[in-house]
Amino acid sequence: MTGSEQLNSIYYISLPENFELSKNAMHIDKTIPLPVQKKDKDSADNFNMEELTSEQILSGILTVLAYDKANEHLDYYRNIIKDARPNLKQELSAAAILKTKNQDYDLAEEIYMALRGFDPDDVAIILNTALFFDQRADSYRRSGLVEDADAYDSSAEEYYKMAMDNDEPPADAFFNAGFFYLKKNDFFNARGCFESFLALTCDAKDEDLGENGIYKKERAQQILDEIKNGNMDDKRFKSAYNLIQSGQEEKGMEELRVFLQHNPDVWNAWFMLGWALRRLDRFEDAEAAFKKALECGGDSNADCYNELSICCMESGQFDQAQAHLLKALEIAPENTKIISNLGYVSLKRGDAAAARKYFQSVLEFDPNDKIAAMELERLERE
Repeated sequence: MTGSEQLNSIYYISLPENFELSKNAMHIDKTIPLPVQKKDKDSADNFNMEELTSEQILSGILTVLAYDKANEHLDYYRNIIKDARPNLKQELSAAAILKTKNQDYDLAEEIYMALRGFDPDDVAIILNTALFFDQRADSYRRSGLVEDADAYDSSAEEYYKMAMDNDEPPADAFFNAGFFYLKKNDFFNARGCFESFLALTCDAKDEDLGENGIYKKERAQQILDEIKNGNMDDKRFKSAYNLIQSGQEEKGMEELRVFLQHNPDVWNAWFMLGWALRRLDRFEDAEAAFKKALECGGDSNADCYNELSICCMESGQFDQAQAHLLKALEIAPENTKIISNLGYVSLKRGDAAAARKYFQSVLEFDPNDKIAAMELERLERE
């Protein structure tokens, strides 16, 4: 539902001078129009003031805070909520996290919009919004919805930057943004984020950090060491990724080959070379590159095995493809992309029953996976 549609779901009403909700009701300035959420039966002609509830008012206000940023009464509406429901921000934050976990992404996004409208200066809300968009992008990419995933990645990056640019940025903003840039193979920005995280936490005592905080510091330092030792923040490496992603595989591979001459043991570079070759349908060469990536340290990365399986699948090596996918599944047991590919291997081997089970498993993890749903529908027709 669009913002204008959401705003059409509320009325603005003026309360009469003698109107009272109850003795314990929120304080209302009767000179300011009040946004009220419509009930299903409501229309402009039959609205019954006597049936008005506090929940309708709160819901109407949250809709305005989320979708009408130019409203001149926003501060007043925020104060109503703060007086009426002092813990509402915590309640909404918990609800948004739960909706995200349940993959009810549209409702979760609406809740985060309301939260940002309610307290636009709360950097924790900004960071949680970035994490939400990051998770939603990952889910869409696993489902094969690449354009949607790219759009949400862009939104995630915007909110990560907002959190990091805050006057008092939380250290976790840099830690999580570091992993976001790692995902995009942007090792230059990832390095900057992890260095900032360590700088912000360097003076903290272990007892104050706790077990999770200590783990984060160790993990950040480990990643920094890997980036520095592998020279992965090299401009040539980043250029290669950007070229391949934009469809200029040949130019990207030229950059990678120069990089690999000086950094022959960087598994990420071999992986990227295999990715470029696979995109060009050079499956035999891509298979060799992915195997080299595994030898150089990529054997703990599920994507290496998944990409290798695609090459084997395309060259008719179905047993090998399945073996690589099962290895990938050991590393990432809930990765629907891997499970889908097991379905495709089964299809190529003529085992429709096994394929059906794999695609059904995908939908158990992600009911919105359009590719798995399409394949199941096709199998039912055959």
